[in-house]
Amino acid sequence: MTQAFLALGSNLGDRAANLQGAVDGLARAPGTRVIAISRVYETAPVGGPEQGPYLNAVVEVATDLDPHALLAVGQQLERAAQRVRGERWGPRTLDVDVLLFDDIEVDTDDLVVPHPRMWERAFVLVPLRDVAPDLVRDPIHPGEGVSLAAVALTLPWMNDSAPSP
Repeated sequence: MTQAFLALGSNLGDRAANLQGAVDGLARAPGTRVIAISRVYETAPVGGPEQGPYLNAVVEVATDLDPHALLAVGQQLERAAQRVRGERWGPRTLDVDVLLFDDIEVDTDDLVVPHPRMWERAFVLVPLRDVAPDLVRDPIHPGEGVSLAAVALTLPWMNDSAPSP
């Protein structure tokens, strides 16, 4: 099985229930087993229109699926949560992003792994640090490696009311 990490976010409806539904859906997906779940963090939105705060988490899974099939599972979970795709970076009931998929790199029209903006987002790196504190990747100098925990500590936290990283 392959190790993968997915980011979950919700800022519409019952945000906690939307995240829990995604975790439950991942656990039920054929060929996928949930290994770890981060704490849930409340964060301010980044970009997009005026909108309410998000709940964010990261899930580690072991999977027999390929990256595109795992993306399809995430999109199915978004549809089940009644996500409406409108404005880019707009509010949503559920957002599921494939962050990392073992050491595999993907660059297609519908999927880029490692997720290209994860290195800039504390709302991704802090919960990722919860489930994989020793994970080492380097977005700038491949081969040199830097821990995600170290990168997370360099980013400003997204919302003063959220748990500190």
